[in-house]
Amino acid sequence: MNSPITIREANEADAPVLRRLAELDSAPPIKGPVLIAEHGGRAVAAVGLEERRAIADPFEPTQDVLQLLWGWADEVQAA
Repeated sequence: MNSPITIREANEADAPVLRRLAELDSAPPIKGPVLIAEHGGRAVAAVGLEERRAIADPFEPTQDVLQLLWGWADEVQAA
């Protein structure tokens, strides 16, 4: 991914987006506080801060995005 990645905290309005990501990843939705990574205005990955679990769009190259998300999750946990 060459364009910018936005990382932000999820809110209640993101519930459908997180369900879609979980379905794409064949995983249960993440519960609790979540960080979302967006690329081109679309969510491509998310990390649960309490569950310490990630979900991602398998049709997007998200390895680097997940590394970035985990780094942010560690920073948030440390703060």
